[in-house]
Amino acid sequence: MIKKDMTKKTRTILFFIFICLFLLIAPSVIFYSQGYRFDFENKKLTQTGGLFFKVEPKQVEVYIDNKLAKKTDFFFGSVLIENLLPRKYKIKLEKEGYSPWEKSLDIREREVVEAKNIVLFPENLNFNLLTKETENLWFSPDGKKIILYEKSEKLWALKLYDLEKNIKSHLISETDVYPKGADLMNLEFSEDSKEIYLDVGIKEQEKYFTLRLDKSPPQLTERKITQTPKNIVASRKINNDFYYLDNFGFVFKNEAKLNEQPFLVQQETEYGLEIFQNFVFLREGKTLYLLNPNLKSFEKFFEPIENLKISPNLKKIVYFSDYEIWILFLEDVLERPQKKSGEKLFLTRFSDKIEDVFWLNSNYLIFGVGDKIKIAEIDDRDKINIVDLAAFKTPQIIFNQTDKKLYLLSENNLYVSEVLIK
Repeated sequence: MIKKDMTKKTRTILFFIFICLFLLIAPSVIFYSQGYRFDFENKKLTQTGGLFFKVEPKQVEVYIDNKLAKKTDFFFGSVLIENLLPRKYKIKLEKEGYSPWEKSLDIREREVVEAKNIVLFPENLNFNLLTKETENLWFSPDGKKIILYEKSEKLWALKLYDLEKNIKSHLISETDVYPKGADLMNLEFSEDSKEIYLDVGIKEQEKYFTLRLDKSPPQLTERKITQTPKNIVASRKINNDFYYLDNFGFVFKNEAKLNEQPFLVQQETEYGLEIFQNFVFLREGKTLYLLNPNLKSFEKFFEPIENLKISPNLKKIVYFSDYEIWILFLEDVLERPQKKSGEKLFLTRFSDKIEDVFWLNSNYLIFGVGDKIKIAEIDDRDKINIVDLAAFKTPQIIFNQTDKKLYLLSENNLYVSEVLIK
């Protein structure tokens, strides 16, 4: 009888113990499943955050505070790391044979911090020699042809390099233009890449020629230049719209005047117009002005300007001087970093001269500084990741968006890289 009562009493005690354990554990499980953790450093219960990365190439190791956390997956090159306490973490992405990516990122409660456009670049990029004895080059708008300027025995010649067929062919020699010699002053491609326009100096006169590339043999014909009206100082055609600056200092889009306050036009000064979406730039020598649409007047934007180029997604402009690189965001963008329309970002500065800057994609730039070729991201959270890609003597570089390869002219040798980015 006593034994039976003891067994019943034991069961009752165990029942209540399990009830108590359930009441203690269940809330913890619920809180845990909802992302709550105890922050021992700050001695409080808090909700966690996470990190999401998408990286090229795939199978990249992700280190958090110098500890291996995960690898990006094989199929998409992405990874999600959850349950991180809110604070700053030191992130490092590594893959053998590639330059690492490093950044310190702040994790906040109930937020996933994203970095979806990361590219790791090869530590030893392969270059192949394409051709020798090249002094200058021009790429066609479609990215499928290169015009090579070569000199031999003080006479110049133009060669065509077909990138699809990997064939170099002769176009014209200096004596084809004029038997007693001529100076090539300028060369431009037509928009359809089927012909090139030559400005040539002959006996102290400037003459203009068209060379048809789609004919065999190529056809060279002299062309007449339509004289620009005397009142037009600079002009630019964008699709079906014609923009121009007149000598009274007014900029027009077709027949509509864009500025109410006239811009003071200087004599013997070079002017140019650049139009990107609704942003209208006016270049005066090395000074860049931007049209304020509210005041309808031009305001100084940047000086001294070397060049400006729009990104492949048409949402950003890179502009640069000899030593600085800046980014202008044309509209709100979804990818990090979050920027507002018209916001400017100072990217980086160098002590050596910047030779030229190209968009690698809409999140990375490639440029020459001194004898080095560098790549920089534009994500300004924490430090900017900048990679030294290669070194050549006084390189002239062109990144071809068509085949995603870097073309590099150094000491009259033209090199081409492997594919840089997908």
